[in-house]
Amino acid sequence: MTTGQIYKIHSDFYYLNSGGTIYECKLREVLKKTKQSVFVGDFVEFENGFITKILERDNYIPRPSVANIDQIIIISAVKEPELSFSQLNRYIAFAKYYGIDTVLCFNKNDLSFDDKIIEKVFSIYEPLGYDILFTSAIEELGVDDFKNILKGKTSVLCGSSGVGKSSLINAVSGLNLKTKDVSEKTLRGTHTTRHCEIITLDKDTRIVDTPGFSNLKFDFILPHYVDKLFPEIYQYRADCKFQDCLHINEIGCSVKQHMNLIDETRYQSYLEFVEEAKLYKDKIKNQGIKKETWQKFNNNDITAKISSRKRQSSRNTLKQNVYKDIENE
Repeated sequence: MTTGQIYKIHSDFYYLNSGGTIYECKLREVLKKTKQSVFVGDFVEFENGFITKILERDNYIPRPSVANIDQIIIISAVKEPELSFSQLNRYIAFAKYYGIDTVLCFNKNDLSFDDKIIEKVFSIYEPLGYDILFTSAIEELGVDDFKNILKGKTSVLCGSSGVGKSSLINAVSGLNLKTKDVSEKTLRGTHTTRHCEIITLDKDTRIVDTPGFSNLKFDFILPHYVDKLFPEIYQYRADCKFQDCLHINEIGCSVKQHMNLIDETRYQSYLEFVEEAKLYKDKIKNQGIKKETWQKFNNNDITAKISSRKRQSSRNTLKQNVYKDIENE
């Protein structure tokens, strides 16, 4: 049995790197039946062109679907497209939910002459403990700082289309990944990267290039959990009058009493995420969340699980056979 790491997935084919040799594999049928998620970055066992086992992950994020990473670098454009603090806060909260170290990189710095944007970025995110970079891939400004952040780690570049992820990779790797200008009609980026792929810079440094996306929603957590994704809000939660306080219009809310210390764009993002989480709460309340699973865990192995109906049918058949044996004696 050979071990390798998935560095690219295309259609039904999985491309593995094992000791510097590239293999094209497919997923063994039994793994498909257990409906396991398989991500770029997963370490796997394979033989004869088939992946036979997914090894345990250190961590993962489902969007973009990547496993076993050291840090997420959120790439935003200072201009073209315009910097969206709402979108940036989404990426930041998403990374915090999965507990992965995060760096904020603001690209296309050459296109903006407004120092107020830079000052606002530092005033909001530096007190929260984030490393902040300003770069220009075109003019190679801040590229050395970007290289230092990448050094010795596996980093996922995450951000909307058109912010310059591929341009930054080209600047530090010498590659010539396809890039595309922001649409003049929509003022938004267009997709150039179509799938996640690990790009090796040296034996210890790797980048995961990802497709841009912008419709991430917090429709998978409950409303009372959202404040944990905002440390400047969560720090006041214990002093709220009610344990289930959502910090909106409740009596005795400590967060509302400290609004002068919380950035307005951050609080607005918090409110947006709470509303999305409320939809999730309503959904599970109306539909229920219990469902029959197709897999079970036993000693860290995942195996196909027989449905309860089939199990009962099998037991009934077994009983009938026992009764027949008794009657024939």
